Amino acid sequence: VRLVESGGGLVQPGGSLRLSCVASGFNFRSFFMSWARQAPGKGLEWVAHINPGGGSTSYPGSVKGRFTISRDDAKNTVYLQMDNLKVEDTALYSCARGPNGGWTARGQGTQVTVSA
Repeated sequence: VRLVESGGGLVQPGGSLRLSCVASGFNFRSFFMSWARQAPGKGLEWVAHINPGGGSTSYPGSVKGRFTISRDDAKNTVYLQMDNLKVEDTALYSCARGPNGGWTARGQGTQVTVSA
């Protein structure tokens, strides 16, 4: 199982970024996929998941309405579109195989820094 994230960077408050995660080594289309983040000095926080097929998504209140998870099963890729970013969104973002609470693999992550 391999999960490789990309798309992180430095963005100003109110800006947008789109993260990508390319999966390999398993039957991607059959699995829930998630995004999680970890800010400096804090624990791992779930930020989104999407079901197999992409017909259902879920988010915590901290990002709902600002973040959108999607998937392209033909490309074995899951995305996280992040809009109206806030300073408190600064974290290392990683993708994970499985739904919130049931991750069975996680990537190394990509850094997102929101700063003026």
